[in-house]
Amino acid sequence: MTSFIKTDSEGSVLKITLNRPDKFNSFNREMALQLQAALDNAGSDKNIRAIYLTGEGKAFCAGQDLSEAMDKSGPGIERIVREHYNPIILKIRSIEKPVICAVNGVAAGAGANIALACDVVVAASSVSFIQAFSKIGLIPDSGGTFFLPRLIGFGKASALMMLGDKISASDAERMGMIYKVSEDSNLQAEAMSIAKTLADMPTFGIGLTKKLMNQSMTNSLEQQLKAEGDEQVKAAQSYDYNEGVNAFLEKRKPVFKGE
Repeated sequence: MTSFIKTDSEGSVLKITLNRPDKFNSFNREMALQLQAALDNAGSDKNIRAIYLTGEGKAFCAGQDLSEAMDKSGPGIERIVREHYNPIILKIRSIEKPVICAVNGVAAGAGANIALACDVVVAASSVSFIQAFSKIGLIPDSGGTFFLPRLIGFGKASALMMLGDKISASDAERMGMIYKVSEDSNLQAEAMSIAKTLADMPTFGIGLTKKLMNQSMTNSLEQQLKAEGDEQVKAAQSYDYNEGVNAFLEKRKPVFKGE
């Protein structure tokens, strides 16, 4: 089987690389299922405390391979959305570990929205983000209509999704779509440094923070305050909390385990 997804461990960080560079890392079914498997493995491996997602070659991800989408014997749009992209987005959001995305090249369509579903997004200065769906008569999928309005506001998101404008990395940072921009030559090192920093932090609590961020999308204020209280009790019972407090009192560097 062709490997469209590469995985490499750097300490407690799992690096996942989209690997169809000749197709600008556009997704076919095999690649989508391989990414799902890589995310599942990262989520269940206790030695992995942060996940790093990037692309091979000139692009991060150009979205769906349209030749597969138009293939009469292919999976068809319904299965592509339901079985390929929806599980990827749900896995990124449900894994209680930080997911850092290093956008190394163009991120279009589903590729853009997969990036925006990640917890921390760093983009090379030459990168463009494109909600390309409207150009071919489709609607934004892969959580685009959910995440983008929450990141940049309803009006701006509506315009970008309808017009399909190409957004530079600097503009994406300015409007709050991504965390930060890095020089192209320094992207991988800077994003990996962030991933390693997070992996060394109290990732049990970071996972609970991510869980609460997800719940805040639909909770009322009262529900969110209740959820914060419940999760804070869990955090206060963790090894990481005790280690952090003891290290502070003993004036030493803490050694967290993500437990």
